[in-house]
Amino acid sequence: MDRLTDDERRLLLLLAERPNGVSEALLVTRFTLDMMVGLVRERLATATPERTFTAGKPVEVTRVRISDAGRRALAWTARNKK
Repeated sequence: MDRLTDDERRLLLLLAERPNGVSEALLVTRFTLDMMVGLVRERLATATPERTFTAGKPVEVTRVRISDAGRRALAWTARNKK
């Protein structure tokens, strides 16, 4: 990925603020699934399936977290922003 779009940068900033990550279900209310998949493909974020419980029933969720490469991309963007 050569350069982050504004939306990609906003998503990575959001993930950087949450060390435990954010569920994909919450992210798709603000960002596109294609953008999230792109960041994962570029290894700027990770997506991990997890099992949690809602109303006492097991539910599969995908937790998205920023990667070290994503943190470096944010730092690079901050240093080189015009």
